[in-house]
Amino acid sequence: MIKIRRALISVWDKTGIIDFAAALERYGCEIISTGGTRKVLKDAGIAVTDIQTLTGNPEAFGGRMKTISFQIESALLFDREKDAGEAAALGIVPIDMVVCNLYPFEKVREGGAELPELIENIDIGGPTMLRAAAKNYRYVAAVCDPADYPELLRELEENAGALNEVRRFSLMRKAFNHTADYDALIATSMDAEAGELTLRLAFEKPKKLRYGENAHQEAQFLRQRGSRNSYYDMQVLHGKELSYNNLTDMYAALESVRDMRPHTCAIIKHANPCGLCSGDDQRKILEYAWAGDPVSAFGSVIAFNTTVKKESVEFFNLDADDRSRRKFIEIVAAPAFEPAALDYLKIHKNLRIVVYNPRLLLPKKDLKFLHNALLYQDSDLKLKAKSEFVTKTRRTMDPELLDFGLKTVRQLKSNAICIVRRPEPDYCQLLGMGCGQPNRINSTELSIGRCRENLKAEWDGNGDLETFIRNAMGESILVSDAFFPFPDNVEIAHAAGIRCIAQPGGSISDEKVIARADALGVAMVFTGIRHFKH
Repeated sequence: MIKIRRALISVWDKTGIIDFAAALERYGCEIISTGGTRKVLKDAGIAVTDIQTLTGNPEAFGGRMKTISFQIESALLFDREKDAGEAAALGIVPIDMVVCNLYPFEKVREGGAELPELIENIDIGGPTMLRAAAKNYRYVAAVCDPADYPELLRELEENAGALNEVRRFSLMRKAFNHTADYDALIATSMDAEAGELTLRLAFEKPKKLRYGENAHQEAQFLRQRGSRNSYYDMQVLHGKELSYNNLTDMYAALESVRDMRPHTCAIIKHANPCGLCSGDDQRKILEYAWAGDPVSAFGSVIAFNTTVKKESVEFFNLDADDRSRRKFIEIVAAPAFEPAALDYLKIHKNLRIVVYNPRLLLPKKDLKFLHNALLYQDSDLKLKAKSEFVTKTRRTMDPELLDFGLKTVRQLKSNAICIVRRPEPDYCQLLGMGCGQPNRINSTELSIGRCRENLKAEWDGNGDLETFIRNAMGESILVSDAFFPFPDNVEIAHAAGIRCIAQPGGSISDEKVIARADALGVAMVFTGIRHFKH
């Protein structure tokens, strides 16, 4: 335990500092302070020793020089056992605590400040004191976060004004991380001023996962330090521990509904939507999404973008006496759950129930780590540049359904094809998809095959099955994530009954593809934006 007999307080953010300093004073601690902090404390009736009485020098150069001195840094750094005699000979009296937070460089930068103002908001003395105190944590407490004051006051009260070494070690780690982040922000900002991109990323609060993508891989989940919101901040209300694959699949599910209309439900298997629907009724959209691929929906991850109601999740039949009627799912994620819905989902003891608002998942940048390297790009948030018929053939191209299809294909791994339709007015449904294939023909054939299976299941037995399928396909839109390099995909789609195709365009074969579409009576729209996802 180290008794806090002298504390140096110099803070930009003065939140809670009066109460903290007053408590230190009650325990007999001498308060040393500078400039504006000294004035605030003195005005509050706290006895303050001016730092100039220690340094023997005035504050100078507009406040650029205040705390950096042999006297201050020595009082923080000397080893209280090994160097005690030398310190006494030099007249150095120990300082046991530094309370310091730094000039608001980030806030000023985000306010659009020019370089001269940025330079004036680079703190020098503060990081120096914090680092000195942190290095000598065995004897000195380095306090850089006002959020720590209440817990420190509790411990000081319990220990008559002293702090233990465990606490000081924790404060040391926080101080070094704080100054590292601060210097990293300054360095990257100065590089940006020079027109050069550099990144320094820091992550914290590791959660050890059971394993990684496979059982032989170790894995952890960390939060980016300093971020205002993070996927890490989700609330897990019920169920087994989330796995590595759960986290990636749930992210894909939340991404799939983030900018869709209310209500939207996504069903994800291996990071791809196998079911997706938007509409007016939450129970109906879940049913339509499930119908998109009932086989793949087994063991899936499901996300909603609106508060989940009990009547919706009763679709899972979790309380059915006949266990074969119960639908097995891994996760249900949503911005919120009605209490009755939550109670119902908890019937399944292992089902993970997660609260996270998908609207938060709109990062401006997308990062991908490769071996000792990083890919860095703008996030794929722009949906289309245009919606232009390029064929002589014109058909009704429902703009809401087209946008739904583009948002869907954007979530599928390339090469990606999706076929979307309106199963009834005011609903948009993913009818079939093919993705992750080495060529677009395979993806087109897979999406058509999935559509045919779903429509066979939907057919009520009246009329001819093939006529029913062709009519349904003819009212759908086939959406491609990238251009068609050859007319073959158009021919395959037409043979299946497709009459409307949306693709970005941009192939050297566009003219041939368009001509073939016209010859077959297929309407084609160019959107001008490709949506590869690797």
